Amino acid sequence: MGRFTRAGAVVGAFGLVAALALAGCGNDREQATFVDGATPAERGSPREPVAPLSVSPAEGAAKQPVSAEISATDLADGSSLSAVTLATADGTAVEGQLRADGSSWVPSTPLEYGASYTATVTATTANGGTRAGHSTFTTMAKPKSMISSGLYLFDDREYGVAMPVVVEFHPGIPEQDRAAVQRRMFVRTDPVQPGAWHWVNGNQAYYRAPEYWRPGTTLHVRVALAGVPLSNGRYGNVDRVATVKIGRAFEMKVDNASKQMTVYEDGQVIRTLPVSLGAKKTPSSSGMMVIMEKKESTVFDTRDEPDPDNRYVTEIDYAQRLTWNGEYIHAAPWSEHVQGRQNVSHGCVNISTAHARWLFSKTKIGDPIAVAGTERQLTAGNGWTAWNLSWPEFVKGSALSVPEGGAGSPF
Repeated sequence: MGRFTRAGAVVGAFGLVAALALAGCGNDREQATFVDGATPAERGSPREPVAPLSVSPAEGAAKQPVSAEISATDLADGSSLSAVTLATADGTAVEGQLRADGSSWVPSTPLEYGASYTATVTATTANGGTRAGHSTFTTMAKPKSMISSGLYLFDDREYGVAMPVVVEFHPGIPEQDRAAVQRRMFVRTDPVQPGAWHWVNGNQAYYRAPEYWRPGTTLHVRVALAGVPLSNGRYGNVDRVATVKIGRAFEMKVDNASKQMTVYEDGQVIRTLPVSLGAKKTPSSSGMMVIMEKKESTVFDTRDEPDPDNRYVTEIDYAQRLTWNGEYIHAAPWSEHVQGRQNVSHGCVNISTAHARWLFSKTKIGDPIAVAGTERQLTAGNGWTAWNLSWPEFVKGSALSVPEGGAGSPF
C-alpha cells in the first residue's frame, strides 16, 4: 500500500491546478462538455413550466348540450389544436374530427343525454412544442322543447346534377341562431367542390355549388342539430345524415316563344318536345326549377281553389313536381292537339302521354328545368329554387361569410 503524506497531498493539489491551467491555455478550439457529453449550448437554460391548456367544456361543467364540441380556450398566437380524444365514463372512445380551421373537434354522433365524458386536448405551439389539457364534464338531460327538421336526401339514392341539399325546420330557426345552426350543417363532396348555404327563410335552407355538381359526385351530408340550443329555449331534435350519388348530366329547357322543350343529356340534345304551358290567367312560372317528386299516377284535386274556374279533380299520369304551389310536368292527352302552338294549362308543362312516359323514364329527382318567357316569375322558396339565383346572389343568403368561390369541406 502506498504512503499518504500531507506534503504529497499539497503537491497533488498543485499538480491538479497546474494541469487545469495548462488545459485552459492549451487548444482553445476544444469545447468544454458536461459529464453526459452535452455541450452548454445543447443543454440550454432550464425551461419554464408549460401551462396546461384550458379545455371547453371546462372541468366540472354540467348540463352541457349533446352537440358540445371540444376546444381550447387559451391558445396563444401561432398555436393550434393537434389532437383531441373524448371518452365516456367507462373509457369508450368517442369518434370525431377536427374542423378544417382547427377551431374545435366535432364528435361524429351526438353525445348521450345525462352522461359524463373526459376530454384530452393537445395543441402545438408556435415554436413546435406542445401543451395539453384535460376536462371531465356532464351533459344535460333530454330537453322537452325541440324543433323538428327534415333532409330531402335519402341514403344510397342517385340524384340529378342540380339537386340542392335541402333542409327544413319546424318551427323555423330565429335569425340570430342561423349562424350557429349553419356551423352544424356539414357537406363533404367527392371529388371536392366548393359550396355554400342559403337561407330562404327560417324554415328552409339550401346548399349548392357555384355550378351544377359534377356527374358522379358523392355527397356526404350531416345536419348535426341534435341538442343545438336556440335562443327561444328550444333545442335541435336529431342528426340527419345521408350519403348520395349524383348521376349523369340531364337538363330540360322550355321556351314559351317556341312552345318547345329541349332535352339535353351530357350536353347533347337528345329530343325536342312540343308543350302547352299555363294560359294567361294561370301562367307557368319562368325560372330555374328542379324536379322535386315523381309520381307515375296521381290525382290533382283543386276543389279548395278560390276561383271556381280553377277547381277540378283529374287523374294524372307521369307527374313530375316543379313547385310547391302545384306546377308539374305531366301527360295531358286533352291538350295534345294544341301542344307546341297554344298555352291552355293551369300552370303546368303539358306534354303528350308518349312523351311524358319517355321523359319520366329518363329523369331523376334533382334534374334541372329552365322555363323562359312566361308572364310570371318564379318566387323564392316556391319549390327548390336554389338555382334561380346567380352565385353572388346566392351566397348573400348565407348566415356565415363565404370565401370567394365558395367554402370547402369543414373537415
